[in-house]
Amino acid sequence: QGKLVESGGGLVQPGGSLRLSCAASGMIFSIYNMGWYHQVPGKQRELVARITIGGTTNYADSVKGRFTISRDNAKNTVHLQMNSLKLEDTAVYYCNTPTPVFDWGQGTQVTVSS
Repeated sequence: QGKLVESGGGLVQPGGSLRLSCAASGMIFSIYNMGWYHQVPGKQRELVARITIGGTTNYADSVKGRFTISRDNAKNTVHLQMNSLKLEDTAVYYCNTPTPVFDWGQGTQVTVSS
């Protein structure tokens, strides 16, 4: 069964940037569409960005124009470049397939605060 490990979160001021990474192992990474989710306390995980095996990307309206998802199949990684961060982007961020098939990783906390 595949394993997903997220990293790159932290504390950033509004308007700042972060780059999240997700390292995948135990799977043939290149055959899966991948996505980034965020979760705030008391709410369900929400898919905010997805990338197909061919590199086509889609974004939730809340992050469109600010976040960019990318993948590196040679390194079994998927990234989320987060720019122009807002207070409401504060959440734990996870990666998985858009219809989750792998166990969830520990996530990475992103806190946007002045």
